[in-house]
Amino acid sequence: MTPANAITRFAGEYSFLSNFHPSPVEWMGFKVETVEHAFQLAKTLDREARRAIAQASTPAKAKRLGRDVQLRPGWEESKSALMGALLVQKFTRHLDLAQALLSTGQVELVEGNDWGDTFWGVCGGRGRNQLGHQLMEVRTLLRSLAGSDH
Repeated sequence: MTPANAITRFAGEYSFLSNFHPSPVEWMGFKVETVEHAFQLAKTLDREARRAIAQASTPAKAKRLGRDVQLRPGWEESKSALMGALLVQKFTRHLDLAQALLSTGQVELVEGNDWGDTFWGVCGGRGRNQLGHQLMEVRTLLRSLAGSDH
């Protein structure tokens, strides 16, 4: 059971928070099925590697392909900003997903995982939860945009 003050796994009813959730976005001239595809293809300047990642049949395959690319210069310094931009695109293009994110209220969003990701998520109680923090920032942005309609 999820505590009332946190969503600790982006699965089940909260799978829409995952970068693997179907939510077409565009990046670097590619229209892709998930944020994961876009994030992985943005890692490299190699056009053929980008194309292969964009055409991957699943986000898991895109992620695997992204592990083997030559990282573009400045990747580590720019990856968080890129993820933020992709998340804004995901939740502003897909109003159903925006509504679902807004419906999480004020609870903390924690990308709990068991694959050892302590940058984007939390594993074994440790991690930066960068994805969770960015999702909460997008939620705040969506609230402010909704408020500007009044």
